[in-house]
Amino acid sequence: MAQVSTYLNFQGQAEEAFAFYAKTFGTEVTMLSRFSDMPPAGPGELPAGERNLVMHAELPIIGGHVLMATDMLRSMGHETRIGNNTTLCLDVDSREEADRLYGALSEGGSEGSPMADMPWGAYWGVTLDRYGIRWMVNHTPPAS
Repeated sequence: MAQVSTYLNFQGQAEEAFAFYAKTFGTEVTMLSRFSDMPPAGPGELPAGERNLVMHAELPIIGGHVLMATDMLRSMGHETRIGNNTTLCLDVDSREEADRLYGALSEGGSEGSPMADMPWGAYWGVTLDRYGIRWMVNHTPPAS
C-alpha cells in the first residue's frame, strides 16, 4: 500500500532522537537496523565508530504518520545540514510509479542518487527537486 513518510537524517544521534520522539509521542520504535547489519557497500568496511550507527529506523507518531531516520556517515563525506536533514519518502506500489515520480521530481533538480535495486530488496532513489526539497522514492516488491 502506498504511503508517505518523513525521513530524518542525523549525524550520529538517530537512536537518541528516536528514543526522545518515542517518549514524546507515547509510541515505540517499530524497526531499527544498523549499518553493521548490512553487507559492506564498496571497498573496505566502515570505521569502528560508525558500524553501530542507525542505518534505518521507523517510529509511528500521529494519525498513522511514520517518522524514519538514518545516521549520515562522515567517512562517506556526509554532513547533516539544513536542506538535507529532512526528506519526504514516497513508498509506492510499482517500479513504474517509482520511475515516473523520480523522473518528474528530478527534472530541473540537482543532487541525487538514481533509482536502483538496493541490497535490502527495494528499488530506491533520492533527488533534490528544483525547489530544494529532498524526495526519496521507494518501491519494495511484495514478498513471494
